[in-house]
Amino acid sequence: MNGGHCRVSGARSPVLASCFLQKMCSWMLSCCLALQHLAVQASLLCIFHLLLLPTLPEEPPHSQATSELLARSLFACGISTVLQTTLGSRLPLVHIPSFEYLVPAMVLSSHLSLGASIDRNGTAVASACRAPHCTVAGSWAAPLQEVSGAVLVSGLVQLVLGVSGVCGWAAQHCGPMVLAPSLSIIGLSAYKEAAFFCSTNWVVAVLLMLLTVTFSQHLGSCRLPFCAWPQAWRGSMEPSVPTLRTFSVLLPFVGVCILCAVLSNLHISWESLDLAMAQLSWANSTFYAPWVRIPYAGEWGWPLFTPRALAVGIAMAIGCSMNSVGCYVLCGRLLRAPWLPPDTCNRGLCTEGLGSLLAGLLGVPGGTAASIANACAVGLTQTGSRLSVQASALACVVLGMSPRLVGLLTRIPLAVHGGVLCITYAVAVGTGISYFQYADIDSGRNIFIVGFAMFMALLVPRWFGTALAHLATGWVPLDLLFHSLLMAPVFLTGSLSFLLENTVSGTLEERGLLFELGPRRAGVGDRHAHGERGKASQAYGLPPGLSRLLPHPCKAFPCCFLCPRSEEEEEKEDEEEGRRATEEGTTAPEEETHLLPKPGSGEPQPPRRTSEMVMAAWTPWSDPAE
Repeated sequence: MNGGHCRVSGARSPVLASCFLQKMCSWMLSCCLALQHLAVQASLLCIFHLLLLPTLPEEPPHSQATSELLARSLFACGISTVLQTTLGSRLPLVHIPSFEYLVPAMVLSSHLSLGASIDRNGTAVASACRAPHCTVAGSWAAPLQEVSGAVLVSGLVQLVLGVSGVCGWAAQHCGPMVLAPSLSIIGLSAYKEAAFFCSTNWVVAVLLMLLTVTFSQHLGSCRLPFCAWPQAWRGSMEPSVPTLRTFSVLLPFVGVCILCAVLSNLHISWESLDLAMAQLSWANSTFYAPWVRIPYAGEWGWPLFTPRALAVGIAMAIGCSMNSVGCYVLCGRLLRAPWLPPDTCNRGLCTEGLGSLLAGLLGVPGGTAASIANACAVGLTQTGSRLSVQASALACVVLGMSPRLVGLLTRIPLAVHGGVLCITYAVAVGTGISYFQYADIDSGRNIFIVGFAMFMALLVPRWFGTALAHLATGWVPLDLLFHSLLMAPVFLTGSLSFLLENTVSGTLEERGLLFELGPRRAGVGDRHAHGERGKASQAYGLPPGLSRLLPHPCKAFPCCFLCPRSEEEEEKEDEEEGRRATEEGTTAPEEETHLLPKPGSGEPQPPRRTSEMVMAAWTPWSDPAE
C-alpha cells in the first residue's frame, strides 16, 4: 500500500477511517494557521490606522467610521491576498497596508493639516462626501479622499512596473550585498513604532515576547498528544506537527489578550496612556456599526487626483515595490525556496497594484503590500502553506463585510501590537544579516557599501524628522515627493546599496553572486540544473489549468514579462551566465581589497570557496490539507 494515499475499498476500512481523521486534523490545522495569519495581519492593520488617522485634519472619525474603514481595508487585503497566492508570486504571503504606505500618507496628511490650520473659513476643508449613508466626519472626508487618490496612483504605477518587467530586472541585479542591508533596515525601521506601542505596558509586551520565544525556540520540538492521529497502515500514532512551535505566535497572542480582558473586567488598571497614546486610542464604542455592509467603490466619495496626490502616490509605489521585492526574497529564504524568477516578481507586483487600485476605489488610506510581519511569522513558526493563507484571505473578505465584527479588532491591547512588531521584525533583521555569509564581508568594498547605506538610511529620516525648516524646491508636489522618499529607510538603503553594488567594481566571488551561479556552472544539461528549474516551477509556477490556457499569448507584449520562460530560453541564459561567471570568477592579486585579517594572523582572509556559499537544499512548503 502506498503510505501517503488513502485509496482502499470498503466503507468500514480502518485505513479509510484513519485517512478521514487525518484530513480532519489537516483542515483544523490549516484553519488554526489561518487564524494565526489573521491575528498578525489584524495587529499590523490596527497599527497603520492608529498612526495615520490622528494626522488627518480636524477631529478624528467616530467609532462607526473607524470600524467601517478597518473593514474596507481588510476586504481589499483579502482579495489582494487571494490574487497574490493564485496568480502572483504564489508565495504564502498576506497583504496589509505596509509602513511604506504609512510614511507618504502621513507626509500628505500633515501637509493638509498645515493648510487646514491656516485656512479656517471652511472653504478649504469642505466635505466632499455626498453618499446618503456616509459616516465620515465632514472635515475628515476630503483629506481621506486625497490620500485614497494617492493610493490609486500607486496601484497604477505598480502595475506599470510589473508589466514592463522593471521589478524583475531589478530583482535579478540584487545580490547579497543589496539584500543584506535592505532586509536588515526593513526590520530595524520598525523599532520606533514597536517601542511606542510597547510603552503602554512593557509587562504585557515582554510577556508576549517571552511566551513566543519559549514556544518557538526552547519548546520548538514539543508535540502535544491531541494533535496526533492513528496511521492504520503503520499501526502507530504519528504526531502531526510540533504544536508549540507551529502556533508560537497565535497562542501567546490569544493568551495575553484574554489576560488583559480579564484584568479590564476586574477593573484593574494595567494600561498607562500618556497624552500621545490617548490620542491614538480607539473610540470607546463600536456597537453602532452595522452588522453587514458590503463595501463598494464611491460610497465615501471618489478619490481626489491632485498634483500632491500624484507625487505622493509615486513615492508610495517606489517604496512599496522595493519593500515587496524584499518580502518575496525574505519569504523564499525562510522557506528555503529556489531563487525568485523575474516573472514571479513581476506578477507579484501586478497583483499588489490591483489590490491597491481596489483599496483606493473603496476609500482606504493605505494600499496592499506583502506583509513583512506575516512572512517573518512563517519563518518563526516554520510553517508555510498557501491553503492557510488563502483561508485567512477568505476570512478577511468575510470580516470586511461586517464592520461590527471588525470593531472587535480595536479591543486588542496596544502593548500586544508592540510585542508583535518586536517578534516578527526581529526575524527580518536576522534574515538580512544571514546574507552576509555569501559575500566576502572582509572586503573593503563591501564594508563601505553596507556601512554607508545603512548609516544614511538611519540618518536622513532622523534629520528630516527634527529639521525646523521643511524641504522647499518651490513646487509643493515635488517637495512632497522628495520628502516621502527620503523619509523611507527602505528606499534609501535599497537605492544606495543597489547603486554602489552595481557601479563599484568587484568580482562575483567578492560580491557573493557565486552561490546563485554555482549550480549553473556545473553544466546546463546536468540533472541538478533541471532539478532546480523543476523546483522553481513547483514553487512559483502558475496553476496548471491557467498554464494550459495561456501557452502562446505569454510571448506577446505585455504578457511576456509575467509568464515563465521556456526551457530553451532558460538553458540559453544559463550558458551565458555560466560563461560569464567563468570569465569573471578570478581576480588579479592587485585587485583584491580585503581589509580585515583573520583572527590571530596578519594575513588578509582569502575569499570563500564556492562550496561554502551554496545554500541549503530547498524543502518545498506543503499545504497540510493536501
